[in-house]
Amino acid sequence: MTATTTAAVREFGLLYAEVQQFYSRQMQLFDSFEAEAWARTFTEDAVFDVPTLPAPVVGRAALASNVRRNAEVHAGSGELLRHWLGMLDARPQPDGTVHTRCYALVYLTPRGGESTVHRVCVMEDVLVPAPGGWQVAHRLVTRDDLP
Repeated sequence: MTATTTAAVREFGLLYAEVQQFYSRQMQLFDSFEAEAWARTFTEDAVFDVPTLPAPVVGRAALASNVRRNAEVHAGSGELLRHWLGMLDARPQPDGTVHTRCYALVYLTPRGGESTVHRVCVMEDVLVPAPGGWQVAHRLVTRDDLP
């Protein structure tokens, strides 16, 4: 391995760790219903396209509103949702963005009950550099149980 190759591998390793840390923080904000903090992990004009909603959500204000609605729904249910991301593929692009694809497992735990896998999804993002890290410009989520 040449010095140039070693430096490129090290640089990619640092990027990969940054992206993993970004997702760890983002999913914990989402699962804790921290609406505004979670929405700030997206660009102002971000698109969030998920099959559980009738149309893509566009923009931070709409993203935060959607999380607040989720918090209200789950507050009375006694259930906890937890998102786990794995099998992360991160592909740096020439324009400085990073295209990612990963599996997202959603666990549902009723109060006092057993955790079960609620949904199995694929999440594809376009991440853009932002002060202090990354932001999602576009997210597409597909579910394994839907055509």
